[in-house]
Amino acid sequence: MSVEQAREVLSIEAEGIYAVRDNLGDEFERAVDLIMACPSRLVITGIGKSGLVGQKISATLNSTGTPSFFLHPVEAMHGDLGMVSATDIVLALSYSGETTELNGLLSSLKERAVKIIAMTGGTASTLSKYAEVTLNVTVPREACPLGLAPTTSSTATLALGDALAVALLKRKQFRAEDFRRNHPGGSLGERLKVAVREVMLKDDQVPTVSDNSSMAEVITELNAKNIGAVLVVSASGKLVGIVTDGDIRRLLLDGNSIEQSRVAQVMTRNPVSISPDLMAADALSLMQSREITVLAAVDEAGTLAGILHLHDLLGKGEFRFLI
Repeated sequence: MSVEQAREVLSIEAEGIYAVRDNLGDEFERAVDLIMACPSRLVITGIGKSGLVGQKISATLNSTGTPSFFLHPVEAMHGDLGMVSATDIVLALSYSGETTELNGLLSSLKERAVKIIAMTGGTASTLSKYAEVTLNVTVPREACPLGLAPTTSSTATLALGDALAVALLKRKQFRAEDFRRNHPGGSLGERLKVAVREVMLKDDQVPTVSDNSSMAEVITELNAKNIGAVLVVSASGKLVGIVTDGDIRRLLLDGNSIEQSRVAQVMTRNPVSISPDLMAADALSLMQSREITVLAAVDEAGTLAGILHLHDLLGKGEFRFLI
């Protein structure tokens, strides 16, 4: 009996999703266009079950390349409204479209000229009137036999949120590599499937000095970038050496003066490096075999492209050699 009831619930909820699919039209395209044109973030808001669904939609959007955050309507009216800028887009969720707390927030948002997208079953509701675009999530019936608990309606809203995230993902040409970069705390295997260039530090993040620098300049750069090493580059941008914090300790233990020493005296010439086009797994293997924690990335001409730290490959808090 229970299995049959479960099947009936799933059939009713599937029916609801099909109804939302069949109701989709130009308003969905307008919603995607609005979000694509947004220069800042998508703010998701809703209360009760709609709020919980909104939090999941926000998480999916963040994973797939659309910056967003969830804003609770009540907390917003008690100070958190300051999180919303005039350039943000608000996606408001309410099946009835007549939620008092939500509509009170939307009134304040309209005063700030914030554009609103509604996701509601109440296409003639107060929420819909506030919105630039209304996404219709009307379902034929709830799976709850009393018709009271949000079941089919919340499932349909969640599914439409996924549809919106995927449409935006495709419009932005979001790649698997981008997804992995947004999940640095994921499994080690997934992190190692990307190219070195996807995980290395680049540009101003890379600790560098010229080959005629003083050791005082090296220490300043070492402290500023805080990854335990400084790369030495020539005037043409070629990698010529590396100075680690261990090199500096040995310099002092040997009785040498920081002020009177130059980088050329201390650096290790022709350090180990890797192409940015190789896989992160290759970088990890090289670092483990050489028992090093920092690895320079250089192109075919020997020009410095970036730097890798073992923490960036294994994940913060998982730092260990696997030898």
